[in-house]
Amino acid sequence: MSPQAAGLLQLTALIAALALAGRPLGDHMARVYSSEKHYAPEKWIYKVIGANPAAEMRWPAYLRGVLAFSAVSVLFLYLLQRMQGSLPGSLGFSSIDPDQAFNTAASFVANTNWQSYSGEQAMGHVVQTGGLAVQNFLSAAVGMAVAVALVRGFARSRTGELGNFWADLVRGTVRILLPISVIGALVLVACGAIQNFSGIHQVGQFMGGTQEWNGGAVASQEAIKELGTNGGGYFNANSAHPFENPNPLSNLFEIFLILLIPFALTRTFGRMTGSLRQGYAILGAMAVIWIGFVALMMWTEFAHRGPAFEIAGGAMEGKETRFGIAGSSIFAVSTTLTSTGAVNSFHSSYTGFGGGITLLGMQLGEIAPGGVGSGLYGMLIMAVIAVFLAGLMVGRTPEYLGKKIGTRQIKLAACYILVTPVLVLGFTAVAMALPTPADSMTNSGAHGFSEILYAYTSGANNNGSAFAGLGADTQWFNTTIGIAMLLGRFVPMVFVLALAGSLAEQRPVPETAGTLRTDKPLYAGLLVGTILIITGLTYFPALALGPLAEGLAS
Repeated sequence: MSPQAAGLLQLTALIAALALAGRPLGDHMARVYSSEKHYAPEKWIYKVIGANPAAEMRWPAYLRGVLAFSAVSVLFLYLLQRMQGSLPGSLGFSSIDPDQAFNTAASFVANTNWQSYSGEQAMGHVVQTGGLAVQNFLSAAVGMAVAVALVRGFARSRTGELGNFWADLVRGTVRILLPISVIGALVLVACGAIQNFSGIHQVGQFMGGTQEWNGGAVASQEAIKELGTNGGGYFNANSAHPFENPNPLSNLFEIFLILLIPFALTRTFGRMTGSLRQGYAILGAMAVIWIGFVALMMWTEFAHRGPAFEIAGGAMEGKETRFGIAGSSIFAVSTTLTSTGAVNSFHSSYTGFGGGITLLGMQLGEIAPGGVGSGLYGMLIMAVIAVFLAGLMVGRTPEYLGKKIGTRQIKLAACYILVTPVLVLGFTAVAMALPTPADSMTNSGAHGFSEILYAYTSGANNNGSAFAGLGADTQWFNTTIGIAMLLGRFVPMVFVLALAGSLAEQRPVPETAGTLRTDKPLYAGLLVGTILIITGLTYFPALALGPLAEGLAS
């Protein structure tokens, strides 16, 4: 079987698995977030934190809950890293430096999981399992809660109440993320991923020296890092490491985990709004972009140019032979079109156009299907923009799901889509203008520019993957990328929740013959076009200086 045929088979199997699992999971999540019943463990948690899960919140109160919880999480994780040298299970590692501790705390709480350190050489068992793995669950649950609040904004009328943040947070963790993660960890262990708390030990002699590895609760962290679209690896090589991702079967399963909840949330959206067809339209737009990006990535990486590529069967530099070009391409697209950031290959080694595809995937806003929760609310923001543009073209007041899209709604949506470009392009420009940050670039020219552009794109869009050529463990990059991650995560949430509150207060608008049918393929196509045009106009100049220039020159 040719590598191309094997890649097509993998893609087909992945789509089939997602189709089979998406419907029941989407229905389950709709029941979870609509239920008034509280399980015993959940009641204990509410009692400990002093929350009343039955109290409805308007959007300012919901936002305060999100920000307060996230601020406490950043502080806790920062202090845990700073005290690592005094904690048991530290494996002899010292405490983390202040700038790196801040960067890592901001990264994991913001669901970014950017890592400017080597996990196996810096973090002990307590920080890994009690700090980083815990935030993998909680940051994902926060994103899902905000998405559900926006869905309630569309579903409810004549009320400003969006539910209860604490109930959404706890339910998302206990009823959705934990059970699937346990199953996922068992599957990964069966595939060969490690799960232990062993110390540092020698694994053999190489070229006159010794090599040391430490064990860890890798399979359990791997499962939630993919399921929660987090991405932080236990080891520096991330999901390219055989302890995290042993074989092609585990590789395909990890891609499945990355895409599972973001795609399934579209059915949750349709179920909670009372129109499954609306959910299918959003799903269709997401699927078209994802499949299109996978096809483009495979094409550019399989293209044979010169004897070396012909012998290897394609662009194999930076890719694991056990995954090949197809498995690496599907993973790279899936991880950058979501907010995962896990990598099973080094994106810096991709062809010029291949690296550009990973950059563009993040710059779309990671909405196809996007991160856990953030993908859905990002796509719904774009749906509002698309409806507004359609209304302008036909001279009619735009409506979406029975809600008028007026001045307030479109201003909030516009502010949402402007946040990350300002952060990405602003920080990139400053870093390129100053003399010191450029010293961290491994390469010069267009590829070196792409390294810095990729770093801020990854941070501000809460992805976390790296171009693998930038020495980012400096005070400048630790601080500025940390700021970009926090602003890129929580400022957009302000506009999402404000939009949700304004929609929930409206009275439903009756559907008429002139109402735009937003559950039809025509609208899904308009939505895809809107996304590509907005992103293209925003980022094309920067992409032209980096990956496009490199690709055209090769």
